[in-house]
Amino acid sequence: MKKNLITATLMTFATTILLGIIYPLVVTGLAQLMFPKQANGQLIQKDGKSIGSRILGQSFSSPAYFHSRPSFAGNGHDPTNSNGSQLGPTNQKLIERVKADVSSLQPENPGAPVPIDLVTGSASGLDPHITPAAAEFQLPTVAKERGTTVDQLRTLLAKHTEDRQFGFLGEPRVNVLELNLDLDERFPKAKQASIQ
Repeated sequence: MKKNLITATLMTFATTILLGIIYPLVVTGLAQLMFPKQANGQLIQKDGKSIGSRILGQSFSSPAYFHSRPSFAGNGHDPTNSNGSQLGPTNQKLIERVKADVSSLQPENPGAPVPIDLVTGSASGLDPHITPAAAEFQLPTVAKERGTTVDQLRTLLAKHTEDRQFGFLGEPRVNVLELNLDLDERFPKAKQASIQ
C-alpha cells in the first residue's frame, strides 16, 4: 500500500511538471518561433496601437463603415463570451428578429435582397468575415457617406475578397476590419469616425 501511494504521488508530481509546465512552455516557445503573428492573436496595429485582430470580428455602427455580422457574444463581439444566439431556425423570436433586421436594412439598398449573413450571427459570435454579397449590399450607403462612387468601392472590395482556402475549403469572404482600415486610408472620413 505504501509503495503504491509513493508511486502514485511521484507519477502525479512528474506528470504535473511534464504536462502542466514543460509541455505548455515548449509548445508556446515553438509557436512564438514558427508562427509569431498567429500565436499572438494576429493583432492589427495602427499608429503603434492595437486596434483589433484579423481573426476576431468587431462592431461598426457608423454608416461610413462596412458592418460585420450581428453578434450575440456578450455585448457583441466579446471574445471572453463567445456565443451564438442559441435559437433554432424555427424559433419565432429568431424569425421575428430577422424580419425586423431585414426591414431596417432594406432602405439601405432598395430592391436588393438582404444577404443572410447581415441578419444572422455566426455560431461563435466572433466571425470577422462577411460574404462578398453582404459587402456589395452595403456599397451604396458607404459610398454616399464617403463621398465616392460605388465603382471605386467595388474595386476596393475586390482587393479584399479572399478566395476559398486551397481553392476548395470554405467560401469567398471579406475581412471587415481590414476592409474598413483600407477604406479609411483611401477614402478618409471625418476624424471622429475613424477606427480607433
